[in-house]
Amino acid sequence: MRIEFADHVAVVTLSRPDKHNALDVAMFEGIIDAAERLQTEPGVRAVVLHGEGPSFCSGLDVVSIMQAGGGVAGLTDRVEGDVPNWFQRSAYDWTTLPMPVIAALHGNCFGGGLQIALGADIRIATPDARLSVMEVKWGLVPDMAITRALPRLVGIDVAKELTFTGRVFDGEEAVRLGVVTRTSPEPLAAARELAGQIATRSPDAVRAAKRLLDESWTGAAQDTLALEAELQLGLIGSPNQLAAVAAGFTKQPPDFVDP
Repeated sequence: MRIEFADHVAVVTLSRPDKHNALDVAMFEGIIDAAERLQTEPGVRAVVLHGEGPSFCSGLDVVSIMQAGGGVAGLTDRVEGDVPNWFQRSAYDWTTLPMPVIAALHGNCFGGGLQIALGADIRIATPDARLSVMEVKWGLVPDMAITRALPRLVGIDVAKELTFTGRVFDGEEAVRLGVVTRTSPEPLAAARELAGQIATRSPDAVRAAKRLLDESWTGAAQDTLALEAELQLGLIGSPNQLAAVAAGFTKQPPDFVDP
């Protein structure tokens, strides 16, 4: 795993290219450690997540995991806080980051790799990227926090069809289904550009907007409207909100203070 920082954007790279970034113990540990670091890393306003080499992530390295101490069962027993196990954290931790996460997808994005991508706020894929909820092929269910991500993107019939069959679909179909936000022939460049645009906005407002949408997407009206009001009151008159207003009037770049 690598993390690079520039202009308030963190670029996180899955770096096991010879194995199509298949998930072994070291990869899981690196992914979780990267997300933990970014929870409190100062100055980061957006994150780009991508894979080095020919694929984003081809899923679980079954042989390597089975050879690890305790095998799959040993890893699922690694309870961490509110998230039941270690596998789930590698996908769900991206959801819990306070800043937006953009996944750039290419090549294979299978099984656990797809579920990690679903933990991002936005996904940009090549038109010919290959995606699959592949766990049924191995007689399993998807269990890396997919229940927190896929239901917000697609209808239950689509989720069932993809999960029951494990079929491979490309980036173009992924957009039509709602699994991917949009396609680009250069998803990493597109993700960097989008992250750069987000980084020019007030980090307080962007973080509040992510919290608002994540916490209110399926909530009751009374609760979601109360959260809107609470977050807005916290922003009005704050230094970064005033800096955004000043920039809007003067047409000069805003001088934001990072959380």
